[in-house]
Amino acid sequence: MSPNPTHDSTPTNGLAGSFPADFTFGVATSSFQIEGAVDADGKTPSIWDSFCAEPGRVIDGDTGEVAVDHYRRMPGDVELMRELGMGAYRFSISWPRVQPHGTGPGNAAGIGFYDRLVDELLAAGITPWATLYHWDLPVELEQAGGWPVRETAERFAEYAGIVAEALGDRLRHLITLNEPWCSAFLGYASGIHAPGRRDPAAALAASHHLLLGHGMAVEAIRAAAPDAQVGITLNLYPTDPAGEGEGYADAVRRIDGLSNRWFLDPVFGRGYPADVVADVAHVTDLAFVHDGDTDRIAAPLDFLGVNYYTRHVVAPSAYPGTNAVDFRFRGYPTTATGWEIDPDGLYDVVSRVRDDYPSIPIVLTENGAAFDDEVADDGSVHDPDRVAFLREHLQAAARLLKDGVDLRGYFAWSLMDNFEWAEGYAKRFGIVHVDYATQRRTPKSSALWYAALLREHAGGILGT
Repeated sequence: MSPNPTHDSTPTNGLAGSFPADFTFGVATSSFQIEGAVDADGKTPSIWDSFCAEPGRVIDGDTGEVAVDHYRRMPGDVELMRELGMGAYRFSISWPRVQPHGTGPGNAAGIGFYDRLVDELLAAGITPWATLYHWDLPVELEQAGGWPVRETAERFAEYAGIVAEALGDRLRHLITLNEPWCSAFLGYASGIHAPGRRDPAAALAASHHLLLGHGMAVEAIRAAAPDAQVGITLNLYPTDPAGEGEGYADAVRRIDGLSNRWFLDPVFGRGYPADVVADVAHVTDLAFVHDGDTDRIAAPLDFLGVNYYTRHVVAPSAYPGTNAVDFRFRGYPTTATGWEIDPDGLYDVVSRVRDDYPSIPIVLTENGAAFDDEVADDGSVHDPDRVAFLREHLQAAARLLKDGVDLRGYFAWSLMDNFEWAEGYAKRFGIVHVDYATQRRTPKSSALWYAALLREHAGGILGT
């Protein structure tokens, strides 16, 4: 469907002019959240299929069985992106759709879907950006031990090679992992994400094997698609003290260490930070780290993907003798997920990467917010809070560029409302509204505002 041009949207006020001509603007999604068709054309179950089937795991017992039916509606969704003027689309590839059971040769039917998607995007003038792993591990690999075992990293590299061989002639931007912190610590420590385990030692082993798998995958991609640009996406949080004193400083050190430095340091060739290794010594001796692993994890990259949503503000635990840290709120406006809205945090965390790590192009691979959107009587969806969120975070991105950060792109999360993991369909992040009963897509005011920004940017490039 075409966006309704009569919708009002907040003026962009010349913001597009703050971005260089070659800056990438796009939207992002992930396979399990949008595709549905969970057993179509040879696809086998992922850990999220199994997780959804366990009572109490997902709000209202929601599953990804249908999601927003993108697997069957893909051409229309690409056309919608074309009408909105998107320059790029970041999607993820379903491992068990491409390589059923996580082993063996590629599945021609599953690969065929992504082959058609890439061709549709290119024909529409939209640059495809693919993420190889956005949390949908084949269930058989979890049954064999999952990410806490080394073999899963090896299987991931094989899968990466299959994708690169099949699509690397046209797919020139590849991201190995999306948010390995979430995969490791939400999946294996807190258990609120698939596979739902609660084992801190397993979570730390998983974090290592995710990063090892990333390094191995980079090698496989370079071999099969040497012209591809390769990166990894990390969810990073600026971490600030809620008060003054040594206890607050140590709380910041610990949370920043495990959330940010535990992933940034090895990716940039520094190995695991010694202070965090000491912090977790009571849980694991890191015997799963073998000679040569950290060299493979530090495989040279073409860009770093950064996902930003909010800032961490921390205090020492109110319960002495525990390892807990209290997360504090400052009274800022919040999204529907309860996350404080803090655009300055985007500026701070990306500046920190620029200042503390080797120079590398940075792409904002996710940034967005859930709000309680309502459909008006005329069928339109006005979401002024999301418009403000996007505008303010893009203003922060513009400040980064002005201050010399090598920022190459911005992907709004998400193209459409979709399955929001353990929240099911209760939270809407899309700039396009989806009526889950009919699968009707309706661009919200935020989509129209973003489209206007992109038109202004394109007009500036063309000199019109």
